[in-house]
Amino acid sequence: MNTSKVIIVTARAITAARLSRRISSLKNYDISGVASDLSTAYILSERAEPAVALNGKELARMPEFEGLLSLFRVSQTAWLEIPESLPGEVVMDLASAARRADGPDELQRWLQTAAKPKPVATPTELRRYPSMPRPTQTGGFAPEKLILMGASTGGIDALLTILSTFPADCPPCAIVQHTGAGFSDSLVRLFARCCAAKVQPAASGVKMLPGTVVVGAGCPGHLTLTPGKPVLCDLSFGPPVSGHTPSVDMLFRSAVSFAPAVTAVLLTGMGRDGAAGLLELRRAGAMTFAQDEASSTVYGMPRAAAELGAAVESLPLGKISEMLLAHSRKRSSVAEMRQT
Repeated sequence: MNTSKVIIVTARAITAARLSRRISSLKNYDISGVASDLSTAYILSERAEPAVALNGKELARMPEFEGLLSLFRVSQTAWLEIPESLPGEVVMDLASAARRADGPDELQRWLQTAAKPKPVATPTELRRYPSMPRPTQTGGFAPEKLILMGASTGGIDALLTILSTFPADCPPCAIVQHTGAGFSDSLVRLFARCCAAKVQPAASGVKMLPGTVVVGAGCPGHLTLTPGKPVLCDLSFGPPVSGHTPSVDMLFRSAVSFAPAVTAVLLTGMGRDGAAGLLELRRAGAMTFAQDEASSTVYGMPRAAAELGAAVESLPLGKISEMLLAHSRKRSSVAEMRQT
């Protein structure tokens, strides 16, 4: 019989020890590792691709848990939340069993209640979910075009959905995603799993070339762009802008001087970061979009953009990739798309 891999993510050592001991007694479950923080848990999940992840309640309430949860969706890992019990207390809340976790049958039934999250879209090349859409048609992109995206709460899944349809030769793309410090490399690896283009972390001097996706997330400076042939990335160090480092506003404003070449979108997120910058881009000649309320996890940043008139159009998540790429194509290619 095949065993199911389990990882335990909790800051409480006693909780991890008790769970490990009890689960190890089951014939069809195997402990693949224990992590005491989300960064370690992310690396462990990437390596082990467990069937089930048990996550401490305190860690699951942290904003950075969104990245780990997105990884669970990509790898189809089921997960359960466990209370961070104090020493001497029962370490699992079995609901129907009223905290009675003594018997192996009850423990096994509890593990089997783990819900497998709905997977996010991934490109066909990964052959992990063949039913997902194929990457959007390649070729026909204008060489000067760039795509800019900004997101916060709920943005990781939104970006995964969009990037999964980008072809390998997509226009150069720069992204700012609000997340905790130290999660930059983790997000880059996650996006790279679901995108046919080359995904890399933001750094000064990176060339914005076709087939390149640059991610500013959890980095110490603001991701900005410097005009040129090609456009170059830079990290601008300074105080937070619109409450964030990196800031979506900083990314958008850095592209105002070559706005006619830009197609930009502001995705789901709390607050207003990116709305003012998107308005400046639109006024300078960029094509601008915002995610609509129905498909946003948090309709804060997109709402601010809509209220300012910063977005030419508000779009459901499922239409954003198509529009970003369509407005990055050569004029003749766009005309051909409209005729089909």
